Amino acid sequence: MSERKYQADAMEVLSGLEPVQKRPGMYTDTSRPNHLAQEVLDNSVDEAMGGYANFIRVELHREDDTGLASVSVTDNGRGMPVDKHTKEKLSGVELILTRLHAGAKFSNETYHYAGGLHGVGVSVVNALSEKLQVFVKREGQVHFMEFHNGRPLAPLKVVDTTSNKRQTGTTVRFWPAAKYFDNPKFSVGPLKHLLQAKAVLCPGLTVEFFDENTGETTRWQYEGGLSTYLQSQLPKTTLPEEPLEGQFKEAKTEIHWAVVWCGNASAPIGESYVNLVPTPQGGTHVNGLRSGLLDAVREFAEFRNLLPKQLKLVAEDIWKDCHYVLSLKMQDAQFQGQTKERLSSREVAQTIGSAVKNATALWLHQHVVVGEQLVQQFIQNALERARLEKQVIRKKIVSGPPLPGKLADCVTPDKKRAELFLVEGDSAGGSAKQARDKEFQAILPLRGKILNTWEVAQGELMKHQEIHDIAVALGIDPGATDLESLRYGKVCVLADADSDGLHIATLLCALFLKHFPLLIQEGHLYIAMPPLYRIDAGKQVFYALDDVEKDKILKKIAQGGKAKPHIQRFKGLGEMNPSQLRETTMSVATRRLVQLQYSPGDSPFDLMDMLLGKKRASDRRVWLEESGDRADVI
Repeated sequence: MSERKYQADAMEVLSGLEPVQKRPGMYTDTSRPNHLAQEVLDNSVDEAMGGYANFIRVELHREDDTGLASVSVTDNGRGMPVDKHTKEKLSGVELILTRLHAGAKFSNETYHYAGGLHGVGVSVVNALSEKLQVFVKREGQVHFMEFHNGRPLAPLKVVDTTSNKRQTGTTVRFWPAAKYFDNPKFSVGPLKHLLQAKAVLCPGLTVEFFDENTGETTRWQYEGGLSTYLQSQLPKTTLPEEPLEGQFKEAKTEIHWAVVWCGNASAPIGESYVNLVPTPQGGTHVNGLRSGLLDAVREFAEFRNLLPKQLKLVAEDIWKDCHYVLSLKMQDAQFQGQTKERLSSREVAQTIGSAVKNATALWLHQHVVVGEQLVQQFIQNALERARLEKQVIRKKIVSGPPLPGKLADCVTPDKKRAELFLVEGDSAGGSAKQARDKEFQAILPLRGKILNTWEVAQGELMKHQEIHDIAVALGIDPGATDLESLRYGKVCVLADADSDGLHIATLLCALFLKHFPLLIQEGHLYIAMPPLYRIDAGKQVFYALDDVEKDKILKKIAQGGKAKPHIQRFKGLGEMNPSQLRETTMSVATRRLVQLQYSPGDSPFDLMDMLLGKKRASDRRVWLEESGDRADVI
């Protein structure tokens, strides 16, 4: 087999919208084109949030002669810019629709809050549509432009001059290209639900939906807000009778929530939104709501002396049968991925948790009878949980070797919920044991650096004590072909943020990639990200993962005119006390976990072999000469 030359000419440079068309799954949900409609809709909603629009109409059009359906979204906002960009020499319309990362939402000058933050969304719609048309009303003129497969057919032109100068707005109509989607048809039910939610979350906004296939028009406008919406989705019998609703507002954040408990609903309602963008996978804002409710209920129950001895309420006891709608508006929201299904902005968890706790605690003390009824319901949930836990004693294994003596196991019988932290060093392991929630978090301290197992035969692995302990704790052997006996839903590597810690994390990743690949393939392996800095500014405390984040926090403190910040740099996990470790690294509400994944087209085995192979020293030297400047000195 002849060796293929790998030189600079072998590299492809994708331009314009080509990256989207080449890898559409990186930018949108390719099961159906519904997310494309959401991207266009979000731009209209951003206009409504800014106070520039109060009406949005979405139309689902019949299929054309080629079998393609289309959707149009019309708003009465300011209209896309039609003038030419000074630097790019293109009209605002063409720039928005043909350039990735072009938009007016990177700063907070044009939009105070916005769901479209990456400058990607509507250009993705254009890239994945066979045809897209845009009409813009501005200053008494109607401007028009058409695109085919992401490319403009002609420059922006004026097609009508009789429009009322006071009438402004944008209409975008697009025909998704069938080749990019598993099913090219729009799913009407989820689309209507999304439109209803936008109306609920944006008071004063009227949203219409017209289905050309049925001739039906549906209109939503909510004055009662979240509470009315939540009640309309549930049976008549709830506790309390009307949802517990709260709001909190500060300079850059607005929070609005409604919660109620109902045990006989057909399916739990849990809807969360950030800048009116749905986050079906939740995130830090939902974590904050959850922790705030738990803290308030615990405080009330202890004050009223309602809890049986030895019984402690946990989040799951409160969360069971809890139905909620949570709306967060914030600047500079950070999402996981372009589809924005999960919020990852850490700072809001504490803000929401504190706001929810204060409001809920006040409500409970003002409604003592109903509050005690709720606590009794939570106590029953806790007793049922305790009963189930007694049926499964995790420390005992029917067959096989006993669990490692230094393993501090968790108690939950729910394997999916259980988490195992592999912690660098006995000292940090001791802090982690104090910082954990022993209900579902287990700790296994590791002594120093484990063996480089990249070229070790699987039959030899179990001779090494640290690797033996890891395998026994996990409940699976190296090379396992199924994960039925896996004892934890999450396996988290927790090491120092210094070079030694990163080396240990690399060795553990190599162990799992080479000898436990199913853990990674099925999404069970995570890397915990402890902070490098603690920043105190007056009564506020911030944690920064790296220098970039530290500089961002310092800039934010300076803009707020707060007290002079004091910066502490952590040398390792051993310098953190248990409460700091809990808040920054182990608490579900505020921690950062990076999930290890790789796609079929990736080559992690080649990279690991180059980094860890005993006979690859020369290759490592070449790699360091070429790529050594990518390393951060910390």
